Amino acid sequence: MTTTAPAPVPRVLSASRTLATTARVLRQLHHDPRTLALLLIVPCALITLLRYVFDAHPATFNSIGASLLGIFPMITMFLVTSIATLRERTSGTLERLLAMPLGKADLITGYALAFGLLAILQSTVATALSVWVLGLDIVGSPWLLLLVAVLDALLGTALGLFVSAFAASEFQAVQFMPAVLMPQLLLCGLFAPRDTMHPVLEAISHVLPMTYAVDGMTEVLTHPDITTAFVRDTATVTACALLVLVLGAATLRRRTP
Repeated sequence: MTTTAPAPVPRVLSASRTLATTARVLRQLHHDPRTLALLLIVPCALITLLRYVFDAHPATFNSIGASLLGIFPMITMFLVTSIATLRERTSGTLERLLAMPLGKADLITGYALAFGLLAILQSTVATALSVWVLGLDIVGSPWLLLLVAVLDALLGTALGLFVSAFAASEFQAVQFMPAVLMPQLLLCGLFAPRDTMHPVLEAISHVLPMTYAVDGMTEVLTHPDITTAFVRDTATVTACALLVLVLGAATLRRRTP
């Protein structure tokens, strides 16, 4: 008589396991000054460089500086998150962790919280530098600008966690950046109004999250109050980040084949 092995019981998301994962990732990042420099210094350095590139044309800096304030953190968070997560898998850390009472949802949520805290710090520093040091002139509240910058950085974190499942090496993780982010950068309306693009490209731009990140920054740049478009843009970026996190948990693998 043969017996059938019981089906594995799904692991429910646990706050204690999630917070333990968050604390572990933050401790690792604390001992990695190069990564912290990439997260905190590079976006500020790029914003400062942009300010003085347009030193004779401050209006140009004002028109694109707010958008890039969201794009630069998104790019850096994407790179750091994808490489850090892939390093955990290639080193066997993920396999050991998932052999314990730790579910994929615990792991992904813990990573998202850890990098999310860094995203908040990164966006706060970059926004404060842009508005109060570099003189970025915005009509709306700097706090709304910070909100959009944080959401953009969180989106970059979610995308980095997601694409790390499909990379076999850190080099491949970096290669995903032009494939995932560059088309969005070209079609988000930063370089040309989207309604002047080819109709096919304009239609594609409507489903890209970076489009709504840039539109949200533009709303803060040009409107003193919260607008319906601003709410739509921030809600879309938030929904995209949550959706990508769910997909990241579903596609997470223990090891690299």
